[in-house]
Amino acid sequence: MYGAQLLIKLLEEHGVDTIFGYPGGAVLPVYDALFDCQSIKHILVRHEQAAVHAADGYARATGKPGIALVTSGPGATNAVTGIATAHVDSVPLIVLTGQVPTNLLGLDSFQEVDIFAMTMTVTKHNFMVTDIRDLPSVIHQAFQIATSGRPGPVLIDLPKDVMTNHVTEHDKKDKEIRSFIVPKIKEKEIHIIAEKINNAERPVLIIGGGCIAGDGPTLVHELAIRCDIPVTSTLMGLDAFPAEHPLHLGMLGMHGTVAANRAVHGADVLISLGMRFSDRVTGNKKSFSPNSFKIHIDIDNAELNKNIRVDIPVCSSVEDALTQILKYIKPKPHTSWHEKINNWAKHAPAFKPVQDGRLTPQEVIRAIDKATDEQTIISTDVGQHQIWTAHHYQLHTPRTFLTSGGLGTMGYGFPAAIGAAVAFPERQIVCISGDGSFQMNMQEIMTAVDYGLNVKVVILKNGYLGMVRQWQQLFLNQRYSAVHISSPDFAAMATTFGATGFSARTLDEAYAIIHEGIMTKGPVIMEFEVVEEANVYPIVPPGASNQDMIEE
Repeated sequence: MYGAQLLIKLLEEHGVDTIFGYPGGAVLPVYDALFDCQSIKHILVRHEQAAVHAADGYARATGKPGIALVTSGPGATNAVTGIATAHVDSVPLIVLTGQVPTNLLGLDSFQEVDIFAMTMTVTKHNFMVTDIRDLPSVIHQAFQIATSGRPGPVLIDLPKDVMTNHVTEHDKKDKEIRSFIVPKIKEKEIHIIAEKINNAERPVLIIGGGCIAGDGPTLVHELAIRCDIPVTSTLMGLDAFPAEHPLHLGMLGMHGTVAANRAVHGADVLISLGMRFSDRVTGNKKSFSPNSFKIHIDIDNAELNKNIRVDIPVCSSVEDALTQILKYIKPKPHTSWHEKINNWAKHAPAFKPVQDGRLTPQEVIRAIDKATDEQTIISTDVGQHQIWTAHHYQLHTPRTFLTSGGLGTMGYGFPAAIGAAVAFPERQIVCISGDGSFQMNMQEIMTAVDYGLNVKVVILKNGYLGMVRQWQQLFLNQRYSAVHISSPDFAAMATTFGATGFSARTLDEAYAIIHEGIMTKGPVIMEFEVVEEANVYPIVPPGASNQDMIEE
């Protein structure tokens, strides 16, 4: 067989059933090999960034690595934003990039870029295959690296001549493949942590994206219930614990609830699980939870004591650590602590309907919440609508919330929803976006139509780049610079792609089109004209403590 055929065979052996991609000259051999492959479905997107975002959405929804295939040069550079998005949010991806033949490398050849060097800081590991005999070990290592420890994207650069070289079984190199040793919590750490939790009077749990994997959600729930511990979430950890549970205080940080931020500030023991203390979570680091004994458990040793100094740093998976710790945890109520917390708001501030009957963004999100079930997968883009969704959509089930947390990538939500819809064609998939974000990758309507995907898109149309406008309003004296945005008639445009389009301006219309849109087969675009200058609250001003929230 030749190199590209071997590549497809190796992907099949690793259980790959879907590739998101866009062809080009440097990957023609791979696409030729795919032509004869019956077990792998290829999803043709309309832009390489969308291919990687779709693979990302597939990975987050399934827990399996997502696969993207792009050509050299602009195909590879278009993929960089998607790779960086997955890297920051710890999403397992295998990104296959075409490359010019090895004899043309370094000669400024047509569609040549050094994507290997360009992506070194936004991947977990990179490979360039220059000898076809190395391909089996490279593919095996790539899957192992992407999925073990702290997950992340791995890029494999594939020169065109290597993909056309012939290889036989006896030509393959037998390379020793190093196994990744997942760190385990130490016995001493187990007993110290259990003692601190058992003796705590004002404990608080912070859960992040690292709690989603394996039995993490079940174990977090068991710890919280047994010890009556209030739970706060980062944006990435919101679907690891049921939103409606009385112990859940909501999201923490810059846009966190009053209860979440004040409980963390007043805690005597802080148990932080699978999160990284980003600036959006901590606010002013000097005033973050100043009087607590801090326990931090994370699979990535590099995150321990990086942003916040803690008392017990533990390099371990959340699943393994909690399995061991729970053996020594005793039931204990914290009645007085909860009485104090109950005086603080666990939800975003109540919003007031607009007098002229126009829609508010929060009303739309709550209407979507009422119309969907617990298995619905929600994706978002980035901006005000992302935070409104975090506050007003009640998440119940792990792997049902897909959003760009660390990089804050506008244009992520719709392709990610496509990836989830490919993985779960029988489930309801809803992308919540803004008129600014949706225009970044709206060409993917054609992809959704081509494959008949069950994706429903909710566009909150306010005529602004809303979050930037809000910052200009609150912190730059309302100097609205370059934030007013014009948009097409999204509902009418949807029909030109072959999708179904609806629009609404009032709450009654919103309920009606949401019901009809959810019941309609295939891709549906629903636009909602909402009030122009609604703001996200609470918000912590830049550089301020989480205690110094602007509540409304």
